Amino acid sequence: MALQENEIFGVLGEEGFSRLVAAFYRHVPGDEILGPMYPRDELAAAEQRLRDFLIGRFGGPDRYVESRGHPRLRMRHAPFKINVPARHRWMENMEKALVEVGLPNDVEKLLRAYFSSTATFMINS
Repeated sequence: MALQENEIFGVLGEEGFSRLVAAFYRHVPGDEILGPMYPRDELAAAEQRLRDFLIGRFGGPDRYVESRGHPRLRMRHAPFKINVPARHRWMENMEKALVEVGLPNDVEKLLRAYFSSTATFMINS
């Protein structure tokens, strides 16, 4: 039986999502495209928001919604110029993070598909 998206938290737990998101954010500060979108003094908060969002999205506690309400991803990202190169760079960095943390293949496949479609959805310029 194939793993469902809402079962991913059961496989990775808090620790797995923490490792993935931390690996992603290690690539952000020095990135010439993404780095300017993330003020250095807000990186820790951005990391926490992404971690909480992913945990809730994939079957874990819904802390993101409890603290911030509906994700409204496009609205929250509207202030940032997200063009095709920015989308691709975000995916490149997330791909690096996925490889770095070495998740189970079925989890990685589901997350990669979600990240790819969501990154495309976020393009606003």
